[in-house]
Amino acid sequence: MSSTNIEQVMPLKLAQALANPIFPALDSQLRAGRHIGIEELDQHAFLMDYQSFLEEFYARYNVELIRAPEGFFYLRPRSTTLIPRSVLSELDMMVGKLLCYLYLSPERLANEGIFTQQELYDELLTLADESKLLKLVNQRSTGSDLDRARLQEKMRASLSRLRRLGMVWFMGNDSSKFRITESVFRFGADVRSGDDPREAQLRLIRDGEAMALDSVSATPEQDESDSDASDSAEEEQA
Repeated sequence: MSSTNIEQVMPLKLAQALANPIFPALDSQLRAGRHIGIEELDQHAFLMDYQSFLEEFYARYNVELIRAPEGFFYLRPRSTTLIPRSVLSELDMMVGKLLCYLYLSPERLANEGIFTQQELYDELLTLADESKLLKLVNQRSTGSDLDRARLQEKMRASLSRLRRLGMVWFMGNDSSKFRITESVFRFGADVRSGDDPREAQLRLIRDGEAMALDSVSATPEQDESDSDASDSAEEEQA
């Protein structure tokens, strides 16, 4: 056994990648559906260095390691994937499309890339049909203040879910403020080739169109009850 050449079992570069101390945590993040952008310098550089070899590795689990045109990485499941998969809710998708719209907006530069949850909620009500939004959280909605409060709470839950997928960064310990990452272009794939991406995204939001975003997920969906304290180490990288 000692005379066996490891390169007969797997490529040396793949063996080096799997032995790298970065890999275990990064692998867990990718399997949980996280998108890895340039903001995460070490992890992104690691994926760039070993991309072709890791593509072969993940293919064994019937998932694809994808590098999007904007540069971020994520795992896309095939129908026969061996890794658990999940689909975001319609409200999650709507919030994701709105984040993509805001990323393309002049306000992002004016605000140094920082938005607040209240600004996100106000934009959601301005751009989308409020009655349709309220039906997403309560089919028998009457448009009451209680229904609107529930919608805002659900929107915060969606934002927290998208944060776990690497699409926004909360600002330190202040979860009311966040910065949008390029990974939100996962929600803009259907408008990349349009005449005006921002106008196309706005049309999708107003029409209530939300295509299902299929991704791998090692953990079941959770509400925004995740404690900020448990996420503080990750968020402080922002």
